[in-house]
Amino acid sequence: MYEGAVQDLIDELGRLPGVGPKSAQRIAFHILSADAEDVGRLAHALTEVKARVRFCEICGNVSEHAQCRICTDPRRNPAVLCVVEEAKDVVAIERTREFRGKYHVLGGAINPIDGVGPDDLRIRELMSRLADGAVEEVILATDPNIEGEATATYLARMLRGMDIPVSRLASGLPVGGDLEYADEVTLGRAFEGRRRIEA
Repeated sequence: MYEGAVQDLIDELGRLPGVGPKSAQRIAFHILSADAEDVGRLAHALTEVKARVRFCEICGNVSEHAQCRICTDPRRNPAVLCVVEEAKDVVAIERTREFRGKYHVLGGAINPIDGVGPDDLRIRELMSRLADGAVEEVILATDPNIEGEATATYLARMLRGMDIPVSRLASGLPVGGDLEYADEVTLGRAFEGRRRIEA
């Protein structure tokens, strides 16, 4: 345990996701030994991101404007909507350069243990976007875990009566992985999602 400001900094850093006590201490001491200019830039970046960044009023992605660059891009296909849990998932999909439609960010996944239900997510906004009939396909790209599966199942059930094709991202074995290390669920998904090889 340290005194005063140092311990306060370690405690605050430790509240960040993925930062444990040892990492928080290491980061705190890095900040202590850094130049004042470097620390000033970090502090400025933190205050700027809180002051300037908001969520897109259409899709829920992060943006410095009322609407994000994807929602305002006329080259994107508005008939295909990819539903993701978080804004970071948009970045992951965009890196593939495979998807040219638009997104809808839910803001999380259904997780009763943590007290997150359907009403805590941007599901009402999703249903509003689908109401005008402009969307011709919905791709559910939630995480392949228990919460993501529960969310995808819930959404698929809600969308069943809307006459819109709903698909789920395929999941299975990672490239470069070994079969012996794959769990049963991953292997099962790989078998379900197998594709015919054209000779």
